[in-house]
Amino acid sequence: MILVQKILFLRNVPLFSGMGPGELSPLAGIAQEVIFSERDSIIVQGEHGDSMFLIVEGEVNIHQDNEQLAVLKSQDYFGEMSILDGEPRSASATAITDCLLLRIQQADFYHILSQRFEVALTIIQTLTRRLRQATTGAPPPLDTHGDPPE
Repeated sequence: MILVQKILFLRNVPLFSGMGPGELSPLAGIAQEVIFSERDSIIVQGEHGDSMFLIVEGEVNIHQDNEQLAVLKSQDYFGEMSILDGEPRSASATAITDCLLLRIQQADFYHILSQRFEVALTIIQTLTRRLRQATTGAPPPLDTHGDPPE
């Protein structure tokens, strides 16, 4: 993928959808394409996490031991908690199909966050909304215009 394709892809990923091209460009620049074959292990529960993944193509099973937690598809992402807090992975991820993913490494991500406050703020707000929804079951909050987010 060329940089422009990565930017266009990232703006459709919920974690980054509130960002403009100027904020997405540095993220696209550090996003590395990686390919996993069907049944490949992508991340392993309990291991140190130093990257997050965005699904461009394919399906990924998120699981703890033999319990399936979710099936993720294009424009979904995973590994974002470990990239932020450096804690061990809380679940495993295995490719259900052949997958094209974008990987963002923690060191590169931290560098962008330290240089671009607006990127950090947008990500914090998005993750906070996601956490609130997961813990309370509440609907998404209204945006600054009083409308529900798209």
